[in-house]
Amino acid sequence: MHSEPATAVSFDFGQTLVELDTGLLSARLAERGIAASREQLDGAVAEGWRAYNEAIQRGFGGHPWKIMMRRLLEAGGVAAEAVDAAVDWLWTEQPRKNLWRRPIPGMIDVVVELRQAGVPLAVLSNSEGRLDELVDELGWSTYFVAVADSGRLGFEKPGREIFAWTAERLGAPLAAVVHVGDSLAADVDGALAAGMRAIWFKGDAHKAALMPHAERVAVCDDADGLRRALRAFGVRL
Repeated sequence: MHSEPATAVSFDFGQTLVELDTGLLSARLAERGIAASREQLDGAVAEGWRAYNEAIQRGFGGHPWKIMMRRLLEAGGVAAEAVDAAVDWLWTEQPRKNLWRRPIPGMIDVVVELRQAGVPLAVLSNSEGRLDELVDELGWSTYFVAVADSGRLGFEKPGREIFAWTAERLGAPLAAVVHVGDSLAADVDGALAAGMRAIWFKGDAHKAALMPHAERVAVCDDADGLRRALRAFGVRL
């Protein structure tokens, strides 16, 4: 896929290593007197992320968390008059109890295998400024040499600066880093524009094949697919 093997890997956090804990979200909403079942919220997650990606593609500055959550709650059946207040409250609560904490099956196993192989790893995420603490709370800090949290750094994906900051801490040139993430706009387009390679987690293989830099993009749907894509880019695993 590329002339030189990749030597380092960065991971998006939400919807790549962990997913939205809809059970926790349901419980938090209940604290505000809002009934929304885990099943209802599970069915609305894709719609929320669609709104998130659209916001980034429109050039929306910052981390459009509220746009995503507002659409998710609407699609999850929360009454329209309750949505805005709920979103504002959930946002203020994020630093205390981050809703993105349910590990995606198999993904941290790949992280462990990469570390055992001596591959430098980082987390690279648009987040709220306390991602380092959440990674530590999950017991994952020892796996990563850096956590690039847009809320703490003051710059975010898809801008080049956050990818360059991460590559520097990984001790690798941008061209030698593979970034793994679920968002086409933030992760894949951002990484490619910065000169990295990208693995689009749960992405569209047909769309990826038609991209201008298709040779620097792979698509995977699960941990085994991620292993195959990393090996194809030359990552030791």
